[in-house]
Amino acid sequence: MFELAHISFAHGAKTVIDDVSLRLTRGCFYGIIGPNGSGKTTLIDLLTGHLRPDSGRVLLDGRDLRDFSRKALARRIALVPQDFRINFPYSCREVVMMGRYPHIPRFTAPAAADRQMVNSVLRQASLTEFAHRPVHQLSGGERQRVVFARSLAQDTEALLLDEATANLDVHHALALLDLAAGRAAAGRLVVAVLQDINLAAMYCGRLVVMQEGRVFAHGPLDEVLTEQTLHAVFKVKARVARHAFSGARQVVFQREAVV
Repeated sequence: MFELAHISFAHGAKTVIDDVSLRLTRGCFYGIIGPNGSGKTTLIDLLTGHLRPDSGRVLLDGRDLRDFSRKALARRIALVPQDFRINFPYSCREVVMMGRYPHIPRFTAPAAADRQMVNSVLRQASLTEFAHRPVHQLSGGERQRVVFARSLAQDTEALLLDEATANLDVHHALALLDLAAGRAAAGRLVVAVLQDINLAAMYCGRLVVMQEGRVFAHGPLDEVLTEQTLHAVFKVKARVARHAFSGARQVVFQREAVV
């Protein structure tokens, strides 16, 4: 679905993305991991078109991202950002309905199908009881679940998650990643920036490891998530093995010596 061809991007004099080339295909759940400042969020912003590369091209189904209108992109790409703030007293239902706007003709009210979609994703995200509550009165984690539901209502081919589970307790993090994994299993593309490497190992079939704006490694999870990679990129000692209880590869870290 996406092809990144030798893209680079700088904030002022600082190069944030340095000659990155990747192909991201439908039906896959990609995890993006890497140290703070390695370019993960900038990479997501380049995929959504919020930023444009200084050099190279970002292609969506072979077409340059710059050739799409904002509304056309919103029909195909949904983003769950790591931080969402809104100061107006919109209800949770109204915020989730915003995900339908790219599909609703101008000056037209939401149709019955739009309302049904919103009701469905409110149930999926366990938010029905919050439907009429003002979103600015919710906790950070509850608000994040509403934004996630909005992205599901958008019903796009690509779902991009930028540390979308950072404010969530473990129950809701697993529940929302289950929903995302269901999208990938149905043939859609999911790309998630994750700080929790074990969550990435549980859900992602393929991994992109960033280091100082470059792709250090990418490919199938079992090939990329290794002790050598973790030591080289994060400067930590770890053991990686498939855990019988989770059925997934999991990482155990060695604690640094206490002085």
